[in-house]
Amino acid sequence: MAGTVTHDPPPATGGGRQGGPLIVTEDPGLLDDLLRLCAAAGATPEVHHGVPEPRGSWEAAPLVLVGDDAARRVRGAVRRRGVVLVGRDQDDSGVWRRAVEIGADHVLMLPDGEQWLVDRIADVAEGVGQALTVGVLGGRGGAGASTLACALAVTSAREGLRTLLVDADPLGGGLDVVLGGETAEGLRWPAFAASRGRVGGGALEESLPELHSLRVLSWDRGDCVAVPPQAVRAVLAAARRGGGTVVVDLPRRVDSGVAEALAQLDLGLLVVPAELRAVAAAGRVASAVGMVLRDLRVAVRGPYAPGLDDREVARLLGLPLAGDVPVEPALQHPSGSGQPPAASGRGPLARFCKEFWERALVEVRAA
Repeated sequence: MAGTVTHDPPPATGGGRQGGPLIVTEDPGLLDDLLRLCAAAGATPEVHHGVPEPRGSWEAAPLVLVGDDAARRVRGAVRRRGVVLVGRDQDDSGVWRRAVEIGADHVLMLPDGEQWLVDRIADVAEGVGQALTVGVLGGRGGAGASTLACALAVTSAREGLRTLLVDADPLGGGLDVVLGGETAEGLRWPAFAASRGRVGGGALEESLPELHSLRVLSWDRGDCVAVPPQAVRAVLAAARRGGGTVVVDLPRRVDSGVAEALAQLDLGLLVVPAELRAVAAAGRVASAVGMVLRDLRVAVRGPYAPGLDDREVARLLGLPLAGDVPVEPALQHPSGSGQPPAASGRGPLARFCKEFWERALVEVRAA
């Protein structure tokens, strides 16, 4: 039976608010429960006792909730995706046969599946995008992962993409500082520590500081607060639903919260300085991360030790090469101007980031 959702459903083709679900049932008690769950998800449903005539509502609704009492009445309806057969009798084995007869994607029993259903209804009400989500982590300390994460996010925003930068390293000092926005108004990670269920994508975005045309979820300068894995999952899932891009700056350790973040990524970039000791350290990081993240690529940062180049570093690590990360002298000696990496759109680092997004977005569209 369906329970709490651990992953978002497949993305819709667009963003923005969608229509509410279609409910088909004559059971007053079940209808009351479904209306209550729709209200909790912020959706206004359309209710019918059978397949609506004309049948445009049946085919156009983003989600159809069919009460088990109405299964026979919808048996001849056009087959479509997004049909959920909802019942309350846990011991009725015939429900699976009726689900097959109407072409339902899911069978859900109340009350056990209430949270799953609220999440699903809210997704179709809000509209589900699917952001290209990239994680950045260092092969060793001081590799420049946070710098690259900020540069990628700033470049994405400059290209006109909806962009959200997530600081997943509580000991990193805060990416809002790197962006010159440590005093900007908005929520930081501790405010989401109690999140368990679904977090609204629009509400999340509006609550965060806006810096350099992107939204930033960072840490404050107070005592370190433990954010449970469930909260990490809920927040990152909400960030992804808005579409565009999400960049996650990750620590090198893999605990339960970091594992939740890794599970949300489309690809990861392991930033490795081109020296043998850094390559050795990066190998251990890659081994741990690779247990969760399938698409991990190496971004090599110079200057290069004798006998090493970017391809050799990638070969030693057994990872695909994402490219050579340029080192800009201005980033090694910050001026304190509050200008983040790649903010001007000029220079080798900005070009690297722009080319990375162009390739990554082409890959996503092709997939």
